[in-house]
Amino acid sequence: MVQTDSDSDLARGDAVPDFELPGVDGETHALADFADSDAVLVVFTCNHCPYAQAKFDLLNRIAAEYDDCAVVGINPNDDAAYPEDSFERMVEYVESGAVTYDAYLRDETAAVAEAYGAVCTPDPFLLRTEGDGSFTLAYHGRLDDALNPDDEATEYYIEDAIDAVLADEDVALDPGPSRGCSIKWP
Repeated sequence: MVQTDSDSDLARGDAVPDFELPGVDGETHALADFADSDAVLVVFTCNHCPYAQAKFDLLNRIAAEYDDCAVVGINPNDDAAYPEDSFERMVEYVESGAVTYDAYLRDETAAVAEAYGAVCTPDPFLLRTEGDGSFTLAYHGRLDDALNPDDEATEYYIEDAIDAVLADEDVALDPGPSRGCSIKWP
């Protein structure tokens, strides 16, 4: 397990890259599919990383509690080297209820992760849905203050960021970069 801090070049207010990826539901999903939500939390994540696993419950809770924020998990990891991150295992995680995001997508070539500048799992990017249906980056940083998989969170930065976006305010917090296992590039 190699711990990495994220360092994306995307800045708040920047337009974000579009994507079109297969989901565990058998459908292909584009970013525009989530334009009905005021905010979209795109999280580059996976099944095997203990840092990512430690955030499953938080992301599931956000997906359940925030009607105006879609939670989209994107798995970019090399499944040849990490079979636990295969599409089939992603389906199993959803079917078992371990992952209940609005969508769980496979980035087989990791091109979307690269376009966003994601480097670790989990690596969250909170997007603001603009009036014209485009998306801009509102927040990129830590989900909470639990920096290690076994730590208990006491502050949930991502909820504060989502609340600000839903209130049509700028996200003022900057708790530092997201932290997790390095993406296993195909």
